[in-house]
Amino acid sequence: MDRQTPLIIITGPTCSGKTRLVFGLAKKYPLEVISADSMQVYRYMDIATAKPSQDECNVLPHHLIDVVNPDEEFNAGMFVSMAQQKIAEIRSRKKLPVVVGGTGLYIKSLVYGLSPAPERSNKHRAALKMVAQRHGFAYLWNILKRLDPDSANKINAADAPRIIRYLEIIFLTGRSASSFHKSHGFVHPVISTKTLCLMPDREQLYTQINQRVERMIEHGLVEETQKLLQMGYHQSLRSMQTLAYRHVVDYLTQKLSLEETISIIQRDTRRYAKRQITWFARMYSEEAIPDSGDAGALLKSWVDGILSE
Repeated sequence: MDRQTPLIIITGPTCSGKTRLVFGLAKKYPLEVISADSMQVYRYMDIATAKPSQDECNVLPHHLIDVVNPDEEFNAGMFVSMAQQKIAEIRSRKKLPVVVGGTGLYIKSLVYGLSPAPERSNKHRAALKMVAQRHGFAYLWNILKRLDPDSANKINAADAPRIIRYLEIIFLTGRSASSFHKSHGFVHPVISTKTLCLMPDREQLYTQINQRVERMIEHGLVEETQKLLQMGYHQSLRSMQTLAYRHVVDYLTQKLSLEETISIIQRDTRRYAKRQITWFARMYSEEAIPDSGDAGALLKSWVDGILSE
């Protein structure tokens, strides 16, 4: 296998069966997974992110999980750099890398390359953080909304890393981050790929989401969240503001009952899946497959074809 060998990508909304699909082939084929999941990169966050267990990783090696602490930054640029390195390493071992995950930005950046925005400036970042310490990140978000409404509307006022990055780009270049993204276009792939997008029936997907949330609670999501807080990872962190954890914090601070917590996590996860479906339907309309059986047969044919080259 060389640089022209297609990279297999399995994507789709949360709880659509991506991991189950690739595990179905792991005993027969020399596969290794590169996780394209923006939450599985965080250490100590296992239950809400549906990370594979150590036993599962012994069967099918996974990469780009547990690479940063919950209070450290991770972004698409870091993902692309690490993923490219892992792809080369896996191929050097005569194994087949498979990218599996539902973070569309990570996958799009890997396939089409990163937008040519400027490198980071420690000077500008330090100044922006000082402003945030005095006035809060909501203040900076309002500035961003005036200067780059397209970027601001894609994030919330607590998303400190992106707020700082988008303002930094404006101050360094005089251009908005959204203008860089639009000029880049993401239309010319920089690597060869074979992409499979799982798009199950929506009602079936929602049922699976509801059941997963219940299993998360049974497996210790409350205790995991409590441990993260005890370790010093504040609830305001971007990683702690994502699905499930922020609601469990509300339960721990007696703002919600356990039943309300479960219901809200289920509701918000369904809403997140709906947004993913909209994005994937636009991005991968030709690659979308509703049935996991058909997906498995197609994936098997791809793997057979690549390994026979």
